[in-house]
Amino acid sequence: MERRVILAVVLMIIVAIAPNILWPPKPTAGRPDGQAAPAPDSVIQAVPPAPRPSDRPAVRPSAVQPAETAWVTSPLYRLGFSTRGARLVSAELLEYQSLASADSGQPVQLVPPGDAFLGHRLVSAGGRDTVVVDDWDFRPSETTLLASGEPATLRFEAERGGTRIAIEYHVVADEYRFTVRGMVAGLGATGATLLIDLADGLHSVESDSMDDYRHFSLVTKASKTERTDFSSLDPGEREVLEGPFEWVGIKSKYFLAAALALEAGQPQFGGAIAVGAPRSGKAATRADITLTMPVPAAGGFTYQFYAGPLEYRHLSRVGHSLDDANPYGWIFRPIIQPVSVFVVNILLWMHERLNLAYGWVLILFGVVVRVLLWPLNQKAMESGIRMQAVAPLIKEVQDRYKGEPERLQREMLRIYKEHKVNPFGGCLPMLLPMPILLALFFVFANTIEFRGVPFLWLPDLSRADPYYIIPILMGLSMYGLSKVGQIGVPPNPQMKMMLYFMPIFMTVLFLNFASGLNLYYAAQNVFSIPQQYLIAKRRLREAPVAKAAAKP
Repeated sequence: MERRVILAVVLMIIVAIAPNILWPPKPTAGRPDGQAAPAPDSVIQAVPPAPRPSDRPAVRPSAVQPAETAWVTSPLYRLGFSTRGARLVSAELLEYQSLASADSGQPVQLVPPGDAFLGHRLVSAGGRDTVVVDDWDFRPSETTLLASGEPATLRFEAERGGTRIAIEYHVVADEYRFTVRGMVAGLGATGATLLIDLADGLHSVESDSMDDYRHFSLVTKASKTERTDFSSLDPGEREVLEGPFEWVGIKSKYFLAAALALEAGQPQFGGAIAVGAPRSGKAATRADITLTMPVPAAGGFTYQFYAGPLEYRHLSRVGHSLDDANPYGWIFRPIIQPVSVFVVNILLWMHERLNLAYGWVLILFGVVVRVLLWPLNQKAMESGIRMQAVAPLIKEVQDRYKGEPERLQREMLRIYKEHKVNPFGGCLPMLLPMPILLALFFVFANTIEFRGVPFLWLPDLSRADPYYIIPILMGLSMYGLSKVGQIGVPPNPQMKMMLYFMPIFMTVLFLNFASGLNLYYAAQNVFSIPQQYLIAKRRLREAPVAKAAAKP
């Protein structure tokens, strides 16, 4: 998807600039400190793949003691922790509704059915012994906990074979992250490696599940954020990612589950292991993800866990580049990422401060961008008039010095300098909106604020217009803008061809893009038509004068 979008924008840039270069006007008139070393390679290589959901005893009922669920509820979430393995078996986000047809209208559930997050295993030094905590029966401190203004703690305890384990979950009402603290007694003097199971992905809660699956990926943060798509892992393929990592997460299109090692002085994650799961179709929907973390001989470990939306403000509040957990932009990422953040913040500010629906925000934003570019468009118009005026002189020196390329170049530069003409002066206003347009491709494809937001007849600004009205309006507005822009321009067969080709090309290209993006682009085009008309009228008034001044 990213490659297709970037190719489209590159083609737009080429199409916008190439005619001025190839077909000039006719001469008619014109670490946190203290971090521990990563887990040894021998331990990482010894880690077996996490069991499939059907094989995991933490979710499977026990004949001896059926597993129960302890619930933690806040205004933002409802978390369920199983007494078998003290694992997270349910994570409902109460402020977001599932759009999937099977559970539409229900709160978003991040944990796949029959699966669980935060399964723990302990591997002794050298990888000789493994303690699988997933099938231990834990005693919860309480079965129902309400997280309100003050932080709350849910504690689990269990003992087996002389080894005692306690796991605590410290939750805060107004955040989607909580702290996990564990203590293992009887570990021995050599310490161990903790294996943290992130299950095999997230539960898809989008109406277009195939599009959601394309966004399923493993995201890690060391010196920079890296993404490993599930689709890049063949079934059974095992990929080891060496840390240390500040955080490691799995993401869908709009949601994230991530383990965070952010406290000063605590060990970071030594590495991550991803194993491709079998596929029932073409899309890769599952991949088993396991993290490693060193545990000292004292037996204590701590980390945080985020289970919530890929929402910029929540993620940026955590810090440590967690707001970059949705890395996009491909080769243009250094440009697209900051522009996207800037654009999202402006749109959110306009929505909240002006109390406008997001559809009107996009229309207003398109108008504002064009207003800001108005002076540059005026300069481009003046440059175009001067280029039109010196066209006869350029044609004359081209005929005179066609066999002397160096002399021709000097004469052309002299003419440009004398008449204060910049041959590329008209390109800048066309190029400046491109980073914003390209950023908006990714903003609408990945920003949760537009998820499921209706506007007029559009059911969802983040998805394509089901009636194709907006992309057709966008194409018509583009044709009108081009038509007005050619008033007073010398006849040119190539430019006439582009007048029809570009709107058709862009309409077909944008048919399946987010309707919000089409709305923004159409608003820009419509608002630009009056300015283009004023420019055309001035061109008609001043071109004859410019032509006369250009005569030898």
